[in-house]
Amino acid sequence: MVASTVHELIELQAAAQPQAVYALSTEGGRGSIGFGELARGCRTVAAVLHAHGARPGDTVSVVMPNGLQTLRLLLGAMHGGMCVNPVNLLSQPEQMRYVLAHSDCRVVCVAPEWEARVRAMLEGIGRPVEVLVAGPDTDALPGEAQATPSQEVAPPAAGDVALLMYTSGTTGMPKGVMLTQGNLAANAHAISAEHALQPADRVLAVLPLYHINAFAVTMLAPLAHGGSLAMPPKFSAGRFWEQASGTGCSWINVVPTMISYLLEGEEPPPSQTASIRFCRSASAALPPEHHRAFEQKFGIGIVETMGLTETAAPSFSNPLDPALRKLGSVGRASGCEARVIDAALAEVPDGTTGELAIRGANVMRGYYKNEEATRASFTPDGWLRTGDLGHRDADGFFFVTGRIKELIIKGGENIAPREIDEALLRHPAVLEAAAVGVPDRHYGQEIGVCIVLRDGCACSEDELRAFCADVLGRYKAPGHYRFVTDLPRGPSGKVQRLKLLPLFAA
Repeated sequence: MVASTVHELIELQAAAQPQAVYALSTEGGRGSIGFGELARGCRTVAAVLHAHGARPGDTVSVVMPNGLQTLRLLLGAMHGGMCVNPVNLLSQPEQMRYVLAHSDCRVVCVAPEWEARVRAMLEGIGRPVEVLVAGPDTDALPGEAQATPSQEVAPPAAGDVALLMYTSGTTGMPKGVMLTQGNLAANAHAISAEHALQPADRVLAVLPLYHINAFAVTMLAPLAHGGSLAMPPKFSAGRFWEQASGTGCSWINVVPTMISYLLEGEEPPPSQTASIRFCRSASAALPPEHHRAFEQKFGIGIVETMGLTETAAPSFSNPLDPALRKLGSVGRASGCEARVIDAALAEVPDGTTGELAIRGANVMRGYYKNEEATRASFTPDGWLRTGDLGHRDADGFFFVTGRIKELIIKGGENIAPREIDEALLRHPAVLEAAAVGVPDRHYGQEIGVCIVLRDGCACSEDELRAFCADVLGRYKAPGHYRFVTDLPRGPSGKVQRLKLLPLFAA
């Protein structure tokens, strides 16, 4: 039987291997959760949430860092037919308050250190909201001992909304993406099949659970193939390889920013990397220079993938076989169909740049309480418009060059920011680079670039100008340079280029 809901994913594994470990903490004494224990715990969590006023179909917000209890809460709410809303802990207070108000949540599960701030945000939102305070690694929830699981609640259907996750809101308030039980289950199966994952596989879960990649790939996919996850409290470049090897991980799931940090760190002993079959990179395009450097330094092949919150994470993946992967490509369509379309929404020939569009079982129902944005995001025949620019080659591999709204148009010529970034990353002193279109009275837009230098490296603007003129040519060489200590990023690790524009204001 193939599970069609998150509820079924959990129950099928609980029946098949109740004693097998599903999740464990990397921090020694914080314990683990087996599949049988998970299913029982989910019923208890649903009962606790019910006692706080949440019913099937209601939204439960979660303001908590990673931990086994956080995992249990998210899965327990979905198992009980509720919709979970994991809140980005890096949100600005105004955005977090907006999410809590807009989501119509009935209950907020909050870590102790967030309680006062969240209660203040809930004041004056115009509806009662129950607050359940719980630590991310506590053994039990408040009231759990008295909770009695209901025997009368029908399991959720595939079409029921299970996840309300808000996008990062780079150009305004975030939009709430509605993903169904069926979306999430289909994607869990697709990820497991794409990477040939088996019950013996364990992933190091370093991404925060309020991030769609962590939610879908490291939390849900193991439920489809019967594997497991090891969860640190947060990502630590210094402890990463020790945590992976110490918990017996066979694969790792990271974003390009983490790859950059790992490359800056010490090379681990072979014993700490020997068991890792592959590294999965997701959420943003991985610069080829970093791809090559990682594989050379650590001896672990990278499977580059890409997806959106709107597609429950991955929609593209390179093959598991290293000989079939294409450097710089996000891969082929995975678990869905994909095409490239023009401004008139017509499919374009291979090799032609256009907007990537996706259709499949993983695609969201729509944006919560935002019919206008939902309509604008779909073509009349049901393809999701991603807003990503790119092309497909003759072998069916997709290449992403940037976001439509971030495209630089200089003197009428379209320039993909990624082309500028990747050229600069070839300079030995440059750790990170992000190009953006700066208003210009002559060209319409000029190219501006923000540079993060490697520790201990020095490099002048004049040196970079000469380098760019050589590798990019005079026309595509940036006209403006800014040296920064870091780049603004969303929860998925993508650089938020438009936030760089104030740095170039006259």
